[in-house]
Amino acid sequence: MTTAMETTDRAPIATGRVLAVCAASTDVVLAGVGASGIDKRPLDGARRVEDLGLVDDHVVDHKHHGGIDQAVYAYSELEARRWADELGRELPPGWFGENLRIEGIETTDAIVGERWRVGDEVILEATIPRIPCRTFAEWAREAHWVKRFMDRADLGTYLLVRTPGSVAAGDRVEVISRPSHGVRVRDLATGTDPDKLRDLLAQGGLPAKVERDATKALRKSSM
Repeated sequence: MTTAMETTDRAPIATGRVLAVCAASTDVVLAGVGASGIDKRPLDGARRVEDLGLVDDHVVDHKHHGGIDQAVYAYSELEARRWADELGRELPPGWFGENLRIEGIETTDAIVGERWRVGDEVILEATIPRIPCRTFAEWAREAHWVKRFMDRADLGTYLLVRTPGSVAAGDRVEVISRPSHGVRVRDLATGTDPDKLRDLLAQGGLPAKVERDATKALRKSSM
């Protein structure tokens, strides 16, 4: 991504912690949907992350999930707690279909293109929000779930893998660089701040799905 970065050589911009590393080992079959890999469960020990995500994970719908720009999905513990309080039920790590449950960083408010060091090796880059679908609605079994999830827009972030390696629960997460354009992952879903979206698109060199979602968000903001 060719954009000015705010970085620091002495200390990370922000820090958090991996509460759980999650993957689906088997499919879950949902009514009206069929097989899905949404049923992520916490894994023990260090787990390998490659260009297409956790090697332990299983993706069924490759059209809408996974791939280079959506290799890893992270969700914030704070955001999960908001939903748990509202729904009156426990939402354990993996319930949102996430690979990483993160404490200390609000994932949806990551700046598009910011980079995280996870543990000693892995470098991830924030790309696009998770947009809820029928699969998630069937999994959640909550009334009007897709609309409610979108209205709150605590969507979590997908990340591409810049440097492969191993991750484990308890690993430190450090935001090591942050673009100056200011567009949050959340903004790609809500269409807020069209001027920033235009600036982001004008910079070029964006991952394909970031460019796609930024274009859609800009169109949405003008409606």
